[in-house]
Amino acid sequence: MSAAPTTPGADPVFAAFCAAGLWPGLGKRAAAELPAAGITSPDDVTADKLLKLPRVGRQRAERLFSSFLSAAPTYEVVELLVGAGLDAKLASTAADALGNDAARRLRDDPWALLGLTGVTLGDADRLAIAVLPGADKQDSRRGRAIVAQTLRTATRDGHTVLPADLVVAALRAEGLADPAAAIVAAVESGEVLEHEPPFGAGGEDSADEDAGALDPDHPDELPEPDPALRMLSLARYGMAEEAVAENVARLAATAERIADPAAVRSVAKGLDDAQKQAVAQVLGAGVSLLTGGPGTGKSRTVAAVVKLLQSKGTEVALAAPTGRAAKRLEELTDHPAVTVHRLLGAQGTSGGFARNEEWPLDADVVVVDEASMLDVELTAALLEACPDGTHLLLVGDPAQLPSIGPGHVLGDLIDSRAVPVTELTTLYRQAEGGAIARLANAVRAGELPPVDSPDREVVVVPAAGSAEAAKRVVQLVTDSIPRALRIDPATVQVVTPVHRGPAGTIELNKALKAKLNPGDGTVWGFDVGDRVVATANHLELEPIGFANGEVGVVTGTGDGTLDVAFSSGPVTVSGSAMSDLRHGWAITVHRAQGSEWPGVVVVLPPEAGGMLSRPLVYTALTRAQRHLSVVHASGAALARAVREVDVRPRRTRLAQLLAE
Repeated sequence: MSAAPTTPGADPVFAAFCAAGLWPGLGKRAAAELPAAGITSPDDVTADKLLKLPRVGRQRAERLFSSFLSAAPTYEVVELLVGAGLDAKLASTAADALGNDAARRLRDDPWALLGLTGVTLGDADRLAIAVLPGADKQDSRRGRAIVAQTLRTATRDGHTVLPADLVVAALRAEGLADPAAAIVAAVESGEVLEHEPPFGAGGEDSADEDAGALDPDHPDELPEPDPALRMLSLARYGMAEEAVAENVARLAATAERIADPAAVRSVAKGLDDAQKQAVAQVLGAGVSLLTGGPGTGKSRTVAAVVKLLQSKGTEVALAAPTGRAAKRLEELTDHPAVTVHRLLGAQGTSGGFARNEEWPLDADVVVVDEASMLDVELTAALLEACPDGTHLLLVGDPAQLPSIGPGHVLGDLIDSRAVPVTELTTLYRQAEGGAIARLANAVRAGELPPVDSPDREVVVVPAAGSAEAAKRVVQLVTDSIPRALRIDPATVQVVTPVHRGPAGTIELNKALKAKLNPGDGTVWGFDVGDRVVATANHLELEPIGFANGEVGVVTGTGDGTLDVAFSSGPVTVSGSAMSDLRHGWAITVHRAQGSEWPGVVVVLPPEAGGMLSRPLVYTALTRAQRHLSVVHASGAALARAVREVDVRPRRTRLAQLLAE
């Protein structure tokens, strides 16, 4: 990252601050006109001088002057960054993350910069050399920051913990002579937690057969834990896993039976034995799980649960991680359902929730669908908001992709055997759609059978490479599927594993827009009629906001605003939320998770080969309700991915904590 170029004779810090767009309310054009008005340093900024700018009246000049003064904390950070030859744009993130005294904090500890997205250790080292006399690679603050950064990087792959020896290796690779001291400093700072291995735990690959075995001379004494199994976590995820385990135990201990298991008879019509068992389980257990592949009747079982509870006058809350999944749950059960974030009263972009221990949910039973998408922090928040005596039913498919955020909650709950699980295995393919469910269940079991679908419910379209695959996708969405199957292109979704390349989301969206809704992109690149997808949560927008992964359609444009109809309702999008919208005719498999569409085109281009895994392929195929087209250009990589699972297991402590 390097500093922006400056105008000759101008104060370089001031020029960088303005060029980086950090002066609230001052656009690029006005910033370029400042030198002509005699404003080249902070001392020149007065309301009178700002009046000399073209198109600036007294009121706007006063506003710009006051917004410049209010940006002082950011300006101070720019001074530090420019002095170190770093990009001034980082200042805004630093001021957001570190608060109004960000500059002082960075002078005290320049390696705190490493906590910001997109910053490298080289950047932080450059700042340290600029602000610390005699900056040293062995500085304990540097070691502490590298420990936290190593753990943060691991959370991007879903891990909540890392073995201490991997962190030690990362510290040595950065030239630290005393990794143990760096770990101690990170733990003492409170940002990192250290977890001792459970007693009696020997190393997995231990060559000594008796590692962790009882001492024959002292059979009552537990063996010493193997220090090589020590784990480290960022405090926020370590505490979230502990909160999940404690709250699962609390709900299991405080649950009272809602009704006699015999009551299941009243809703048993059309349910098989496993489905009846799942319904009965909810009546007694504080926390229970319902799992199974597509077409095995999970939805029908949930509908029976809701019907029975309503007949008993029990208060039920239904939720799912995405707006589309919540809407589907609502249609299936004829009972209101919301996203988990809305159920918990998410507080704007701060990430906090209104519902918690102090103000818990007022439902007797909480049912959450698509539970494979729950990360550990959202699960902790959900459980903390369930008062004693609440019954929680999590419904999901562990064969799907795990959550985008860190943790492996559904899998860990199943592996721990700490809560009752009903797995539905019988395939009711006639009721649930034949060929899609058959193919998906075969893939779930690691097989890739030839497609047998005379009614064209599933169609495989081979392609020689990315460019040909992209052409086939556009043809399917805009012509073949609507013509041959009478499915409206507005209800067909393209799903791809990649963003880049001819068959990635970016190029496919350009090609699909040109065919389905041509236009100049009047507001931020969007036109009325465009399909969009949300890439972050913005629940603070009026009237109900939107959640990450929700797909909607632009219904109107205003002065820098968009009206979008999402599945959860209409939203007016403005300000910073605008940059979290993308065109949504083609979306990634991760974004599509939790949603279903009448028609789905899954494209597997050659460049996706290394990313393909059984959960990814399976999640992509199971987005389709009535028709699935698979544009296959990834060669043997597809069969290999389905055969070998090939998703690196996530490192977590939750299963062990639950089992304890």
